[in-house]
Amino acid sequence: MGHIIEKIALGRGHEVVAIIDKDNHQDFDTDAFRSAECAIEFSTPATAVDNILASFAQGVPVVCGSTGWLDKLPVVEDACATADSAFMFASNFSVGVNIFKAVNRYLSGIMAAFPQYSPEMEEVHHIHKLDHPSGTAITLAEELADANPRVAGWTENEPDGKSFRIEDKEGELLPISHRREGEVPGIHTITWDSPVDYISITHSAKNREGFALGAVLAAEWLATRKGVHTIDEMFNF
Repeated sequence: MGHIIEKIALGRGHEVVAIIDKDNHQDFDTDAFRSAECAIEFSTPATAVDNILASFAQGVPVVCGSTGWLDKLPVVEDACATADSAFMFASNFSVGVNIFKAVNRYLSGIMAAFPQYSPEMEEVHHIHKLDHPSGTAITLAEELADANPRVAGWTENEPDGKSFRIEDKEGELLPISHRREGEVPGIHTITWDSPVDYISITHSAKNREGFALGAVLAAEWLATRKGVHTIDEMFNF
């Protein structure tokens, strides 16, 4: 993702003033890094928060696409406010995925009036992706549940899988299954099944450039702002 983001940023006329990975963490504390208008963070759940806080400490806003660390979001939000900086997190920056999310919310709201339809989800990613469900799947599931009074959360469709239920909400849980195959960039399918038919919506990424482009667009948007923002604000959904 880092290489693709760099290519797209350069293609849009930007200058990449610093590239930081596990071997040069000390480069946060440099004039080159401090000259950045925005940092784009794609790393791992274990390193994302430290990278975000290090960026804030140098006065640099952050767009973050790493997932698996959101239990520490209050820490990041507090640090953003203290630094008078700007921050945006999204589980997926793809323009197409965010259109798909809007369709998902709309369809889930419609289905509130049709109890004969029950939802399920499948996500497919490359074999190098070890976490599951994907961050995008979790976001889709939680937004679906928020839009439909009959759905109270989600559960992995396997023994001892993860699950989430909205506090104090009764109702069915959306089953999520996952597959890891080859070099698949990402496929998410949501199906509403009934005894007589089913309705299915799918987003399938052809490559990772869509994710990278969305992250660069987010950095362009965030660079002139303060505070914590969402990608829905940027897309005006």
